[in-house]
Amino acid sequence: MKTFQDLIEEVQKPGLCHHCGGCVTFCTSINYGALELDENGMPRFGDRDKCIECGLCYSICPEINELDEETKKMVSWEPPIGRVIELTAARAMDPAIRAKATDGGAVTAILLHLFDTGRIDGAIVTRQTGLLNREPHLAMTREDIIESAGFFLGTSHGIKHFGHDYSTYSPSVQEFRPVMEKGLSRIALVGTPCQIEAVRKIEVLGIVPSDSIKFCLGLFCSGNFTFDEDEKKQLEKIGGFSWDAVKKINIKENFMVYLSDQSVISIPLEKIDFMKRFACRFCMDYSAEYSDISFGGIGAKEGWTTVITRTPLGRAVLADARGKTIETASADGLKASSRNTIKTVAAASKQKREAAKKKREKL
Repeated sequence: MKTFQDLIEEVQKPGLCHHCGGCVTFCTSINYGALELDENGMPRFGDRDKCIECGLCYSICPEINELDEETKKMVSWEPPIGRVIELTAARAMDPAIRAKATDGGAVTAILLHLFDTGRIDGAIVTRQTGLLNREPHLAMTREDIIESAGFFLGTSHGIKHFGHDYSTYSPSVQEFRPVMEKGLSRIALVGTPCQIEAVRKIEVLGIVPSDSIKFCLGLFCSGNFTFDEDEKKQLEKIGGFSWDAVKKINIKENFMVYLSDQSVISIPLEKIDFMKRFACRFCMDYSAEYSDISFGGIGAKEGWTTVITRTPLGRAVLADARGKTIETASADGLKASSRNTIKTVAAASKQKREAAKKKREKL
């Protein structure tokens, strides 16, 4: 049986770790406490003597394929981009949420509906810590959920935060029972494809914290980007803008920079590839194929979100939120027909998958 040491050799050393936090989430949630994340979000041994070499951290890693078939079967995955039950364009009905959000606030509106109807106790989201940075956050109030609306490009360590809140209260270790007493038994996860895949593998194995993660909301992902000072200066030069004038940023078909004078600069994604995290160059999932619902800006008009429901649960959630916190309009919100939008998403997925395969062959 392979263990965390094998993950170090096979995933970390080649640079393939996505920092999704799945391995640490399980280990902290079950209260083994052998693993932790370092200051850069990289899993490491926290207390090697506590490792029982169960091998579960290895199995749930998105870079390890030993549970792929079981995971695909569980979510009824279909080629080429996963199961597609319905595709539409959506946005929040509340203008205040739309103003704060990036692509219509569809994710925020659905989370609020789940929270208001008592179907979740909280949601794992990301919270802005600056224009280009974010941090994982467990939102347990409406205000927390709304505050987390928007788009951020810095790396977040994903579901790690839930692993700590599920069995610890950072930085102090905490028992599982007190956390359950706080009501953390119904959680929605908003995550990137690698984070969703890690959770699905945890579900396949039937191990904690899968019992508390009730909804998986996936985000289209071209990759996570890092912004150090040199990269920011280079991007300014490429786009011909100043960061002082930037109001918000987004990724659709291109990297979009919205300036305070209301102008928008569109930069082809291949021009910012130098900023992409190394591990993201090897990821093959663009549209969060294992999620209940996938969300993205590609194919949608300004102010709308492209939404793909993938599971019966996801379809039920979207249907129930319609007319309450969210509005949908396939014809008005999409740039093209639903069929052509699916082709656009499929093309982006194919491009990412083929690029990742080529890079893996060279690695």
